Amino acid sequence: MNFPENGDYINIHTHGGKSSPGIFIVESLMAHEGIFPQDVPGTAFSYGIHPWFLNEGNSEEMLKRVHDNAANPTVVAVGEAGFDKLRGPSQELQYRIFCEQVKIAETLSKPVVIHCVRAWDELLAAYKRLKPKTNWIIHGFRGSRELAAQLLSKGFYLSFWFDFIIRPESLVLIRSLPVNRIFLETDGADIDIRQIYDKVAKDLGITVEELKKIMLDNFNTVFR
Repeated sequence: MNFPENGDYINIHTHGGKSSPGIFIVESLMAHEGIFPQDVPGTAFSYGIHPWFLNEGNSEEMLKRVHDNAANPTVVAVGEAGFDKLRGPSQELQYRIFCEQVKIAETLSKPVVIHCVRAWDELLAAYKRLKPKTNWIIHGFRGSRELAAQLLSKGFYLSFWFDFIIRPESLVLIRSLPVNRIFLETDGADIDIRQIYDKVAKDLGITVEELKKIMLDNFNTVFR
């Protein structure tokens, strides 16, 4: 099992990312891809069913893949899983498969990485019904301060949308949040995680080394 070390930049969510000296990544593997976790230096994995690629015909096979692969020691989280009102199958199917993935995560005591597009009510309803004991992380967050506060009040962690967090207007949001509940990511973009750390550290008025320590503490709290 791989974990970040002191001084590493931690990229909590990537697609097709590559680790390098001083940069630790959590690579998101999606069940429909047929790519499976393996021991790669500087890399951990999440594994789940993305709602974009879910349908009635493949749902059971993909659930089996999650069940078979999420227990791998290199997999530190289930997901990305969740809800999307702009793309994907019916909300009923999305909800059912999301709940099944949460059950797997609960059995394994692993957090859930969440994709949510215009379905916050559905996500919060699922949280209230399922009462999870593991942590839920919203990946790609770019919402309002009010939405962020609501999610934090329920116990969620927030990982920011890479394009949003490097904009000047993200400063107000980032300064309003407790730093022990945030993560940083590149998703599938061709952007350097170090650029994101530089921007966020400047917004918070701290050094990059101090931000690295915060991110490592957050990682250890959620994933260890």
